[in-house]
Amino acid sequence: MSLAHAAAEYMLSDALLPDRRGPCLKGLRLELPLDRMVKFIAVGFPLLLMSLAFAQEFSSGPPIRCFSPSNFSIRQAAYVDSSCWDSLVHHELDELGQHKMKSLWPHKALPYSLLALAVVMYLPILLWQYAAAPALSSDLLFIISELDKSYNRSIRLVQHMLKIRQKSSDPHDFWDELEKARKERYFEFPLLERYLACKQRSHSLVATYLLRNSLLLLFTSAIYLYLGHFHLDVFSQEEFSCSVKTGLLSDETHMPHLITCRLTSLSVLQIASLSSITVYTLLVPVIIYNLTRLCRWDKRLLSVYEMLPAFDLLSRKMLGCPINDLNVILLFLRANISELISFSWLSVLCVLKDTTTQKHNIDTVVDFMTLLAGLEPSKPKHLTHQIGDENP
Repeated sequence: MSLAHAAAEYMLSDALLPDRRGPCLKGLRLELPLDRMVKFIAVGFPLLLMSLAFAQEFSSGPPIRCFSPSNFSIRQAAYVDSSCWDSLVHHELDELGQHKMKSLWPHKALPYSLLALAVVMYLPILLWQYAAAPALSSDLLFIISELDKSYNRSIRLVQHMLKIRQKSSDPHDFWDELEKARKERYFEFPLLERYLACKQRSHSLVATYLLRNSLLLLFTSAIYLYLGHFHLDVFSQEEFSCSVKTGLLSDETHMPHLITCRLTSLSVLQIASLSSITVYTLLVPVIIYNLTRLCRWDKRLLSVYEMLPAFDLLSRKMLGCPINDLNVILLFLRANISELISFSWLSVLCVLKDTTTQKHNIDTVVDFMTLLAGLEPSKPKHLTHQIGDENP
């Protein structure tokens, strides 16, 4: 074997991808980076505010302080605080002098409403994890494995062509067989392309993804309604008039009809309300952007893998409406690009193909690696001229 053939063999052997399937693919990302960010903020932020509310209660004491009459004992004053916190109703007279009551229950329900908010915002994530993630995981495992295997098959094919060329005594026979193989499409492995084409007609993943983000937008709108309807009414009311002349105390003459109380936890309610509106308002454009990504194809990823034989979704214009499962799979392939070992090799080959002077003869990785191995990707011109001279 000549030195040139040995160097070509070493180069092709180095271009083969290592077989690292198995444990290395257990870390597949089944959430897009922006979706993961939305999940952590939408679910984690209410839990942070809930811990702030409980911490304020434990550090500052009771969330209410009532100004009981000076002749009240300590136990009577404690009873007034407890009774007013349990009722949490503001008594006042309107412009017509009629008695009017207003409930201040959002102060009492604040930690539990924040917990309920976190649970509600986690429901779309649960929907995705149980309805779409298992099928998506199997799709990604198969596609990543097939993409890398298709690349390796192309390299092994070039190795086989190099051995045949070395053993062939007549170059005409070798190039005739090679052109016949190209015409018969022997170099193509259409299983993966057909599988991806079938995914264009499937819509289960994209429907689940749309439902997940639509539910996030719906629940965010519900948060605005809740804060605007319930928190806005009590947002700036720090003091209220509480009535303790109920039940057994209704006939007590020494008991004042109304006692003024002060809410020491008002600042926590204000911080929770304003910060929630700010954070969820900032999340809305991110969620909408996640939805708009389904309206366009990731053609850069597809163009790189156009170097593989029988992977011509772009050149054959097989891509139609992008709202289907194939587009979702491409988004997650981009998120798991570190698992695609062949992507870096094919990216380099694409750059080299665009800069080579013979790029009109190079369509696939087989053509390019054939050229690098010292073989012409098509029949040399001097052999074509020889055949023409022999057959005038």
